[in-house]
Amino acid sequence: MTGREFPVRRRVLLAGTLASALGAAGCRAGPPAPADAAHQPGVVTAPPAAALVRALDVDGRGDRPAAVLRGLTAGADRARRSGATVTLAVGASLFDHRFGLARRKPEHLTAMPSFPNDDLDPARCHGDLLIQVCAKDPRTARGVMDGLAHPALRTRWEIAGFRPDNGASADGKPSTRDLFGFREGEGNPDPADPALMNELVWVQPGTGEPAWAAGGTYQVVRIIRFSLPLWNAESAGGQERVFGRRKRDGAPLGRAAETASFDYRHDPDGRVIALDAHIRRANPRTPETERNRILRRGYSYRRGPDASGLRDEGLAFICFQRDLERGFATVQHRLDGEALSRYVLPVGGGYFFVLPGGGPYLGHGLFAD
Repeated sequence: MTGREFPVRRRVLLAGTLASALGAAGCRAGPPAPADAAHQPGVVTAPPAAALVRALDVDGRGDRPAAVLRGLTAGADRARRSGATVTLAVGASLFDHRFGLARRKPEHLTAMPSFPNDDLDPARCHGDLLIQVCAKDPRTARGVMDGLAHPALRTRWEIAGFRPDNGASADGKPSTRDLFGFREGEGNPDPADPALMNELVWVQPGTGEPAWAAGGTYQVVRIIRFSLPLWNAESAGGQERVFGRRKRDGAPLGRAAETASFDYRHDPDGRVIALDAHIRRANPRTPETERNRILRRGYSYRRGPDASGLRDEGLAFICFQRDLERGFATVQHRLDGEALSRYVLPVGGGYFFVLPGGGPYLGHGLFAD
């Protein structure tokens, strides 16, 4: 499906069809972690069953964000008693003229652009702040989020997600399936490998970023609608061709196990894994693409019918990386034209920067002299 066909695709969506975005690649381990590195939870910690992500705008001027972040940090500390994790991130708009923070903006933080297969709703995009609450159940997540209310914050959009644990992958780690029935998170870099996370996820000192940003990471959120009627009309073999994996166990086509090592040198014509298959576009598995790997943390979502009566359901795609262009944006451009684009449509989300952990409150470095 090409960008030129997109207006037609949008009309088809209203009858039950949709467009694309997911993905990841492969990489070498990086340097050891700095001894004083401090990170927020909710990035490399294991994702529990429920998540609630809310984008907000800050009212006012001057030092209002500092007061807001102090309050949110206190609320995040209280949330630990419930077993929930709260992750705070900032959007590019926080660094506009209102608060005098322009010179402290993270180097690569921008508003999320519209990619060729997108149909973004401005009301469901961007925001000054992003709060991610992950918890054992939706009620706990909602209660924690409600406890973070602040008079200076206005909700811009939110998405609630779920990921039931329905089995284990070949390496024994918990796994879940998306609404298409495929395992979520296959090929993810190991979040328990600190050196790898430093290479791919955590911003390091001396890399051109503001000094305060070390220990943070760039977060992408994408609200991606699925066309389940269209998808369910496909055969299991057709679905596996779209992804390039077996539906039953997640193994790459032509391989015996989910964790099998492989590349595409012996399949140059796409006879086993199609040239437009999702895993082949997301990760070409060449030495040059190893650095583009991203850490994914997706959640399925289901909402009520939209204005046309169609059910709004799909994936709350979330990923983390040290560099937005090197990570998500590069992978996203490779996915343009993939077979999956017929069945999914990104409609919202944004780019954000997860604040480093530690200090008197989250984001305190933004306001240091």
